[in-house]
Amino acid sequence: MLIRLRTAATDAGAARAIAERLADPEARSPAALATAAFEEPTLGAWHVDAYYEAPPSMLVVLERIGEWIDPDHPPTIEEVPDENWVAVSQAALPPVVAGRFLIHGSHDRTLAGRGQWAIEIDAGEAFGTAHHATTHGCLSAMDRLAHRHTCRRILDLGCGSGVLAIAASRLWPKAAVTASDIDPIAVDVARGNAALNGAHPRIRFAVATGLDHPRLRERQPYDLIVANILAGPLIRLAPHLARVSRSGAIAVLSGILGEQAREVIAAYAGSGFRLQAKDIDHNWATLTLIRDGGRSVP
Repeated sequence: MLIRLRTAATDAGAARAIAERLADPEARSPAALATAAFEEPTLGAWHVDAYYEAPPSMLVVLERIGEWIDPDHPPTIEEVPDENWVAVSQAALPPVVAGRFLIHGSHDRTLAGRGQWAIEIDAGEAFGTAHHATTHGCLSAMDRLAHRHTCRRILDLGCGSGVLAIAASRLWPKAAVTASDIDPIAVDVARGNAALNGAHPRIRFAVATGLDHPRLRERQPYDLIVANILAGPLIRLAPHLARVSRSGAIAVLSGILGEQAREVIAAYAGSGFRLQAKDIDHNWATLTLIRDGGRSVP
């Protein structure tokens, strides 16, 4: 059995903030296995479901999300069958707009259609449905870059569901896109999503720790590196990403809390990158940097 925490939010923004805070992998208490925010149109109310292996501390929950909770509807905790939570959380996820992209689940396939900017990604065993501010931030930053920057070699490092690699293949159709993850399950999921979205022939996949894989070395130097992981690994990777990127290359980094952004920026400055943009969404930072030697990209 799994444990479901359900809480009412004051509005859509509060619901999203609650879902992101409960799923934060760097929180001092265990992060939720999955979260889903959904609206009940007949009631005009928003709810958030979070799933756990064991009951979370209600005191810790209230400390983390109390400012967004509807005071008239306190959180509840109940047991749910293991086989139900994935289907429930997927069905509750609405389509998300990020730049030109519309990211949707299979349950919204008819609504979204098969246009150039529609990408179908179901919630599952790999991170990345664009509902989290980090994925949304990367998609938006990439979309802005595509208006002014031509990329021929792209790396999605820590690809998760593959949504960023798929988006890159749409934004730069002639580019060679490589996607890697340390988790073989994530790579399998990403490969399946690429095939579902007609992008598989243009993306090469690899199970790799960091940059340690022949397939990643074959396509160096990169014009664009996207890495939505965590601040600690990003800081450690800074000199390595500099070595595999060309002069003037762009790095789009996320998985960074707002208070961690300065340290990440400093690490990349020490490796020859200059900050071009910092976007903050619900205290998650997305950084766009350029490796010195090339022109600035807005």
